Amino acid sequence: MSLLGRKRADLRIYLGAAPGVGKTFSMLGEAQRRMSRGTDVVAAVIETHGRRRTAQQLAGIEVVPPIHVEHEGTRYAELDVEAVLARRPQVVLVDELAHTNTPGSRNAHRWQDVEEFLAAGITVISTVNVQHLESLHDVVGHITGITEAQRIPDEIVRAADQIELVDITPEALRRRIAHGNVVPSDQIDAALDDYFRPGNLSALRQLALLWLADQVDAALARYRSDKNITDTWEARERVVVAVSGGPESETLVRRASRIASRSGAELKVLHIVQGDGLVAITPQQRKMLRELAASLGATMHTVVGEDIAATLLEFARSANATQLVIGTSRRSRWARMFDEGIGAQVIAQSGNVDVHMVTHPEAHTGMSWSRSSLHRRRFLSWLTALGIPAVICAVTTGLPEGTLGIGGQSALFFTGVVAAALVGGIAPAALCAVLSGVLLTYFVVSPVHSFAVYDSDSVVTIVVLLAVAVAVALLVDRAAHRATEARRAAQEAELLALFADAALRDADLDVLLDRLREAYSQRAVSIVSADGTVLAGVGHDPCAGVDAADTAIDVADHDHWLLLSGRTLTTRDRRVLSAVAEQAVSMVRRQST
Repeated sequence: MSLLGRKRADLRIYLGAAPGVGKTFSMLGEAQRRMSRGTDVVAAVIETHGRRRTAQQLAGIEVVPPIHVEHEGTRYAELDVEAVLARRPQVVLVDELAHTNTPGSRNAHRWQDVEEFLAAGITVISTVNVQHLESLHDVVGHITGITEAQRIPDEIVRAADQIELVDITPEALRRRIAHGNVVPSDQIDAALDDYFRPGNLSALRQLALLWLADQVDAALARYRSDKNITDTWEARERVVVAVSGGPESETLVRRASRIASRSGAELKVLHIVQGDGLVAITPQQRKMLRELAASLGATMHTVVGEDIAATLLEFARSANATQLVIGTSRRSRWARMFDEGIGAQVIAQSGNVDVHMVTHPEAHTGMSWSRSSLHRRRFLSWLTALGIPAVICAVTTGLPEGTLGIGGQSALFFTGVVAAALVGGIAPAALCAVLSGVLLTYFVVSPVHSFAVYDSDSVVTIVVLLAVAVAVALLVDRAAHRATEARRAAQEAELLALFADAALRDADLDVLLDRLREAYSQRAVSIVSADGTVLAGVGHDPCAGVDAADTAIDVADHDHWLLLSGRTLTTRDRRVLSAVAEQAVSMVRRQST
């Protein structure tokens, strides 16, 4: 359920940078003013924290007693939603909107309790601190060193009809604490030396001011739109953040959310499924990213592409994105000496799209060989096949005579062939084996600098060792091929799960087809019956006939076609599309019955 898009009563929020700034006091002051004008006001939750002046402000306001919920042998006081709904006041006061309710309560979160009041026509006045906002969670934790367990989606707070910042300077708040107006006297020194340090408070105050300024800009934009004032406004900015599904993804999405918020931009979270199937995201990771994106008001997108940099920029341009957020490379400094990495490629090709490189804890921790570009891997594989024998030959010929016999030197070349197989597969390994045999014969076996071999033992040693090396390389290549096929199967399962999720969550054929069009970078996608009737279509100029399509998928019932306009897809892509086509046709049948 969401507060957005619903006809409801007003929600007013007092926003604070830190505990003790006076949010609850201000809320109670507003309640007293409304009561003096004859408004029916009740307090459902008020946290005075033992503050005398706050308790005095509560005088004369009717308090709805809490309901007690038992959990693990302890009774907790929680907001009594049913009592408030039965009382039906004009205004209800609900402190600490980000509070997480005790398990067993009517709702999991207090903001969901508030939603029921708003839906019932009851105006709500509440309070929130910036450390509870989802988009600022990691930043506040870094500043204060405290991880806040209770968080609230930004969209819930943004949906408020009024947001009022309760502002106080760090010096004034510290004086308030020193006078015993915020924390008990025995905790004053610890509080001033820890959470309420001047630097912490200044940073939190700046975050609150910036966050609220973003909301003011958004409100002004809505006003200009309502009044059709567009002379000085450019097209809306869009921010795309690329995520791999790894542990750094959450940091990147939150950082991108803050960048988007400051310019009132739309945020799109993008995950790229590599065409070679080497990088996949688990259902748990996908669910986490989707929920995080939803809580920040962003949308989640998945596309298929072999070249990560090119696919990322293609999506950004198709979405009219003005800013792109990517994480710094996981690769080590040594790896970056030989391969500039995706970030450098994106920056070089970005054109008029601004690129933000965001650091994260996973930066420079190294990454697998499988994540590099397919063309780059192939080039380095052949380079390795040529380079390893040359290096081994230089080493063996440079050793003092008699240090290694023919067996030891052959073993070094054998090791090189196996290494080439691990890096590039059977073809580079075969080249490495042939080159190793040539160098071994010419530079090592007597007579040197000649391809003549008079010692039959040397001949047997060379032939056997290289034959074994090729055999091992073949086994390594087969194992790698099976692993690749397994990863490709995982990729296909990921895409099928994506499309199934789109169908189940949205139950809309056009949404499913649009996800498919986006994932495979197609201009248009359509479902056409055998008699030529277009049953559904998305994109620019969907195909109405098989001959006009760049890719045509014959559905299993042979009565329908899935037609795509755009780049030609591979046989492996068609396997996934065939399954999606059957799902789409099933949706067509359900909608027609």
